[in-house]
Amino acid sequence: MVLDPGDPAPDVSAPTQDGEVVSPDFAGPTVVAFYPEDGSPGCTTELEQFAREREVYEEAGVTVYGVSVDGVDSHRDFAAETGVEFDLLADPDGDLADAFGVERTAPGDRTPRTTFVLADGTVHRVYTGVGPDGHARDLLMDLLEDGLVELE
Repeated sequence: MVLDPGDPAPDVSAPTQDGEVVSPDFAGPTVVAFYPEDGSPGCTTELEQFAREREVYEEAGVTVYGVSVDGVDSHRDFAAETGVEFDLLADPDGDLADAFGVERTAPGDRTPRTTFVLADGTVHRVYTGVGPDGHARDLLMDLLEDGLVELE
């Protein structure tokens, strides 16, 4: 079952596209965006748009992580292809998906597009059935509306 707003943030760690293992503490505003697979048209659209909004997210103090069941090498290639400079977390065994309650489905045990907003160690928002086009901008607007971030 997918985590709900108010649930505590899970204790997770995973390797990035650079092979560095990170363990987010979810203290500050954090976006964790699960997507089905590297290189698919929808996932490419979504991550390219997050990459275009990167500076605004950084200015607002928001950390963004992309997550799929693809491995480190696939993430490295996908990040280079899309211009992504934020961390893509490799979850080939589905440990992150399980921790967030995101059900993996066939083919290939992929996760559906699901995004979490976390801060202060808790889940603030959950987006399921996310459409890739415009999600990065809409999410930023929700962060502002919720008062989790401010922009000058």
